[in-house]
Amino acid sequence: MSALQQRIALITGGNRGIGFETAKKLAEQGIKVVIGVRDQLKGEKAVAELKALGADADYVLYDASLAGAAQKVAQTLESRYGKLDILVNNAGILKEELIGQNNSLTVDQDTLKTTFDANFFAVIALTQALLPLLQRSPAGRIVNLSSILGSQTLHSTPNSPIEVAKGLAYNASKSALNMFTIHLAHALKDSNIKVNSAHPGWVKTELGGPHAPMEISDSWKTSVRLATLDEQGPTGGYFHEDQTLPW
Repeated sequence: MSALQQRIALITGGNRGIGFETAKKLAEQGIKVVIGVRDQLKGEKAVAELKALGADADYVLYDASLAGAAQKVAQTLESRYGKLDILVNNAGILKEELIGQNNSLTVDQDTLKTTFDANFFAVIALTQALLPLLQRSPAGRIVNLSSILGSQTLHSTPNSPIEVAKGLAYNASKSALNMFTIHLAHALKDSNIKVNSAHPGWVKTELGGPHAPMEISDSWKTSVRLATLDEQGPTGGYFHEDQTLPW
């Protein structure tokens, strides 16, 4: 099967955690998975593990903190495959304690800027750079890994499940990412591209911590569902598995 016939998916931060599980499950559907990684050795190791499972896998170097990183990824994918069918914006950072605190009075500018750079600005830059490739797909899909902590509705609802998690930088970056999802979906509403925000769940990753209730092995479900939506599927939405979340 040629690259133009086979579906191609890029998953940023795909060498571990939620991204790696997402890559595994997409590969099981015959999709070629390309994981975006900052470290070449980690990329090679993850690709070897995926191939051992029968996946058609590759990696591309992507460090969002480097100038021109998004354009380099676009050039690499252009030269290798000539198109992109699925973009899973999975990579992100968390620099705060979230549970049982509200740091709105104390959060520092470095935490805010670093968090927004990774979780918001880098996502926009990469997505914009890859849009020409996604527009060549008959069914382009963009999945933005958000969080239920980006829900302003739930944060402003007394006694909601997330009321106690008020890490301002992380939460605000995910709210901003949700706004990007809404705006981008509107801009692409007459195209073959669908754009959605995904809350994977609170997962036992390096970011989620050991007390999270969801195992990594179950963390792929929302991302994979949104990455493989059929023509009748939603766009411009905010989901956990098959549940619609309030903005």
